[in-house]
Amino acid sequence: VQLQASGGGLVQAGGSLRLSCEASGRTFSSYGMGWFRQTPGKEREFVAGINWSGGSTFYANFVKGRFTISRDNAKNTVYLQMNSLKPEDTAVYYCAARKPSSGGIYYVGKSAGEYDYWGQGTLVTVSS
Repeated sequence: VQLQASGGGLVQAGGSLRLSCEASGRTFSSYGMGWFRQTPGKEREFVAGINWSGGSTFYANFVKGRFTISRDNAKNTVYLQMNSLKPEDTAVYYCAARKPSSGGIYYVGKSAGEYDYWGQGTLVTVSS
């Protein structure tokens, strides 16, 4: 699976961006997907995840109520709608894919180690 993230850019605090991650291959609909972010000198941190069908999602506390993850399996694409952006949201955002494994059909991976494939990252900069 190859993942291509896009949609990053420069936005003012309080603004919105929508990130997209398009996957290659015919198995996308069976993969759990996640978004992570990383800033220099810090570990990659979980932002949001979604199970294979889109029926189950999970968010990091710091984005609850502001970000929404969704997917369109017909387009092999997962999205991250980011609203009410803050300067502390500035980071490189990565999408990741998780092969079907233990945890059940509603399980959402929440740690980087649970994901098998990674995109190249897209930079989001939020100015104050």
